[in-house]
Amino acid sequence: MAERKRMTTRFKELFEQQKFFVMAGGMNPIGARMAEVLGYEVFYMSGGNTAAHQLGWPDSGSSMRDMVDNARKIVLTVNIPVFSDADTGYGDAVNTHRTVQEYIHAGIAGCHIEDQTFPPKSGPRRRCISIEEMVGKLKAAMDAKMELDPDFVIMARCDFGGVPGATFEEIIERCLAYKEEAKVDVVCPNDLKTWDEIQEAIRRISGPVVPLIPASIRPYPSLEQQKAAGAAAAWFPALTTMAGLQANWDFLNDFQERGTRVIDELRERAAQSKWGVASNAGILGSRHIQDMEDRYLPG
Repeated sequence: MAERKRMTTRFKELFEQQKFFVMAGGMNPIGARMAEVLGYEVFYMSGGNTAAHQLGWPDSGSSMRDMVDNARKIVLTVNIPVFSDADTGYGDAVNTHRTVQEYIHAGIAGCHIEDQTFPPKSGPRRRCISIEEMVGKLKAAMDAKMELDPDFVIMARCDFGGVPGATFEEIIERCLAYKEEAKVDVVCPNDLKTWDEIQEAIRRISGPVVPLIPASIRPYPSLEQQKAAGAAAAWFPALTTMAGLQANWDFLNDFQERGTRVIDELRERAAQSKWGVASNAGILGSRHIQDMEDRYLPG
């Protein structure tokens, strides 16, 4: 319990201290460990990445149990807070209350809950529940955390911008209600269309605010621009997976064309990297296991 409390407190204090930080996202322990080794202060476990990499299923394919079980493995691997997707809370307000408590018991430091209908949908089929229903769901989430760990961070994510015909003012109305009526810790306006809209949303919503900036916005706002706009953090849900996915795809195609020569070339490039060679043992720390063997196993 002491360790879990410390992680939630560390995560909460990042927002309270108004210290701009980066949430490096992904879905597995080695990605989280890489983020920790390189000094990132928070790891984010993405629902979409978890569904794709752990279940072989598109986004919206994860259950609450899938997410909790996966997050628990990550939490046991790193010594930084793990922030997690909780989709819609996996049901109504009662289900959401249970979800938050399950997340806390798993050692997660915080989660975000979106206002889509359950199960969530993408594209023209996206719909959101009413403001009143979402406020009730968020109140249930806040009560659940107060019962077990008041420092657990609840983020309300507004996905209304993805609903056909939604307006900017309707998105703002929802975000304000989630903060002012449900008293959530953090608000995330999602699916805003331009950088100007995002900056305006940050100005109008009581902080902390962490926008989820779509990849379609070009040029993508720099970390300096996001900080200057007043964002509490920069959020990259696939930061530890996006480059690797493309690299693996390219490598497999190249292997089909040229065979084992591409393995030699990959090793040569890795040896010349200014950041060193990436390996499972190097990232995860095989020395720790060796020390345990020396301590506990007979010689």
